[in-house]
Amino acid sequence: MNKYFNIRFLRLLLPFVVLMLLPSAPAYAAHESESADVDVKKIIFEHVKDAYEWHITTWGDKHISIYLPVIVYSERSGWAVFSSEVFHHDAEYMGFHICSHGDNEGKIVEVDANGNESRPLIDISITKTVFALFLNALLLLVIVLCMARKYKKYKAEGNYEVPKGFVGAFEMLVAMVVDDIAKPNIGATYARYVPYLLTAFFFIFLSNIMGIIPFFPGGSNVTGNIAVTMVLALFTFFIVNIFGNKEYWKEIFWPDVPVWLKVPVPLMPFIELFGIFVKPFALMIRLFANILAGHTVVLAFVSIIFVTMAVNTVIGTAMTFVSVIFTVFINFLELLVAFIQAFVFTMLSSVFIGLSQPQHHSDNHHEISEL
Repeated sequence: MNKYFNIRFLRLLLPFVVLMLLPSAPAYAAHESESADVDVKKIIFEHVKDAYEWHITTWGDKHISIYLPVIVYSERSGWAVFSSEVFHHDAEYMGFHICSHGDNEGKIVEVDANGNESRPLIDISITKTVFALFLNALLLLVIVLCMARKYKKYKAEGNYEVPKGFVGAFEMLVAMVVDDIAKPNIGATYARYVPYLLTAFFFIFLSNIMGIIPFFPGGSNVTGNIAVTMVLALFTFFIVNIFGNKEYWKEIFWPDVPVWLKVPVPLMPFIELFGIFVKPFALMIRLFANILAGHTVVLAFVSIIFVTMAVNTVIGTAMTFVSVIFTVFINFLELLVAFIQAFVFTMLSSVFIGLSQPQHHSDNHHEISEL
């Protein structure tokens, strides 16, 4: 990249830098600070957990939220569709309410005639995470279509110069996924898997960035939700095992090891078969744990302000400066982690896909298997 492109790229990052400097504390934290006892655990978990509404801010005593649709099915009452606003102030509606304790805390439960709580048979409500998924997917779709329109315009005008600004940064990321991830790890058949790898990379990267932004429509803990990372890992799992060739399955059930490791006790086939499930599990946990830890650390530093203010104003004022410095530093670090985690997930997915298509009697067969 030339110097001009570097300057444009830095200008592109400037809005994100400004966002990093904005206060990351949830609006309800200010309300908590009014009391002497600040529940840090509640502040952190209310942010990282899923919810049936999206709390935006608090203006005075009024909570401004987006109430999302609840869609549940119960054996007792059948299908029910209503707004989560009915649960405001811990109210009950049609026998349903949000549990405030136990294993079902934060989930919709119903109460039977004996007063026992149980989860509905089906709960496909549009929660905060689901709503954020739709928003991120829509935003990614708009970005990709705009990029395609730009390139179509360049082609019509006969302009084949290297694009600059946002278009240039987008092209750089696409080239990175294709040339640095897909080609070296998958090999000759890389082209058929590039659409999936590009989709996974940009969706994870965009979701991570949106999670860093401290106000609506950002701030949702999408990739820090283990259900989301599990689905992403399952996509890789199915692609690896559905499109794996015969040599791949031979290496699992009859690997090239001494016979006594395969019969009478199939030790190596068992280990290889176990590895099929370990790979997507590693993808799921790695992305989930890193993003969740980042959100937790930021909120923990912000909570220090309110904890110390409740103890002593002088100490709280001093700790505010310390907390803000560390919060800004962690937010900058999270911007880097957002890219790294998207890169690592895509790279490992391409490695697993490449390992599922080994070539029989190839020179580097054993080297690839050892990776």
